[in-house]
Amino acid sequence: MHLRHYAMTREVLTQTDKLPFVYARGTPQVMDAFEMIRDFRGLTDAEFRSESHCYTIINTNSPRQIDIPMAQGLIDFARFGQISIVTPFTLMGAMAPITVAGALTLSHAEALAAITLTQLASPGAPVTYGTFTSNVDMKSGAPAFGTPEQVQASLGAGQLARKIGLPWRCAAGSAANINDAQAAHETEISAWGSVLAGATVMIHGAGWLEGGLTVSYEKLITDMEMIQTFAELCTPAPADDAAIALDALREVGPGGHFFGAGHTMERYKTAFYDPLVADWSNFGTWTKNGAVDANTRATGIWKGILADFKPPAQDEGRVGALDDFIARRTAEGGAAPES
Repeated sequence: MHLRHYAMTREVLTQTDKLPFVYARGTPQVMDAFEMIRDFRGLTDAEFRSESHCYTIINTNSPRQIDIPMAQGLIDFARFGQISIVTPFTLMGAMAPITVAGALTLSHAEALAAITLTQLASPGAPVTYGTFTSNVDMKSGAPAFGTPEQVQASLGAGQLARKIGLPWRCAAGSAANINDAQAAHETEISAWGSVLAGATVMIHGAGWLEGGLTVSYEKLITDMEMIQTFAELCTPAPADDAAIALDALREVGPGGHFFGAGHTMERYKTAFYDPLVADWSNFGTWTKNGAVDANTRATGIWKGILADFKPPAQDEGRVGALDDFIARRTAEGGAAPES
């Protein structure tokens, strides 16, 4: 296990309550990560194996290959009852056929092969179908995201996932180099593909720049506005008697307004989505308040999050034991590399 991965695993366990991600880069590294998670969560071996406490992403090496570390990761995670999210990364015109249908055919075949390996290793092992299919810029060969072809591929992958009856992972993404209009457009269009296709898990939904080579804190915040909007859109709108608002319609006569209606006053604080970054004031008010753009507002938000952050309460004994484990394994040189 590369020494920085011990530190990364420690940070995820002690600074968040999220399900940790573990790199599948050889059995020794995976086993060390499993041991850290198991002991920090206070689990027995049987309890750890009985349900998933971490996950990994398994990328095929397109076209039609699963390399040794990824194949071993599929086996290791299956045998220990942890989730593998199988995700062929297929770029049309490069490592996949240039057509949407051809790329999906390849991606589906690779995903099924990897899923089959998990079930051979441990029948019933948890596994998630996945796809990350987009195209390249045929002028330069660079990956492109937020394209019509990526959305079409996501919609097709959703149908394939439903056909085989598995939960599935999809992706958003952006090839833009700064957090500008292109970045917002590409991320939102590609995210729409995931949402409309019914993805169970969407990864790379926030913060991506330069095709994943760069992360922007500002973009993490502005993208979260988009993600929260999606969440609101997926929440059913009430249509009971109170929501239909016949009392308000009786109260306000023709030509009136609803600002002061009792129905409005009861609900105005919670009726609408409260934006994270967006400024809905008019131009005059916005100018008077300093003409602060969305990127600058986002900077203030992420800095405030870091300044105010408080990690979840932890068992200090388990934190100490985790630190002792890391110190011992670091002194030993970490997990041995795969031969």
